Amino acid sequence: MTTFVTKIIIMFSTGQLVFAVLFFIAFVIVITFSYRKDVAIHNRFYKGNYKVLIAFLLFVVLLFVIKVVMKR
Repeated sequence: MTTFVTKIIIMFSTGQLVFAVLFFIAFVIVITFSYRKDVAIHNRFYKGNYKVLIAFLLFVVLLFVIKVVMKR
């Protein structure tokens, strides 16, 4: 095992680790069911959201390019 995993095992008790794993599994299941239930609403109200995401990513890339150009 790596030192990181060894430190985590030493830091937490077995019960705490079991609880964390079970909580994570339950959380993922609940989030999945909630998303599937609301997918029709998301499709109706958030249509075209990908355009905003693309614009945001282009803005971040533009800032990075400006930073690189200004540094030279």
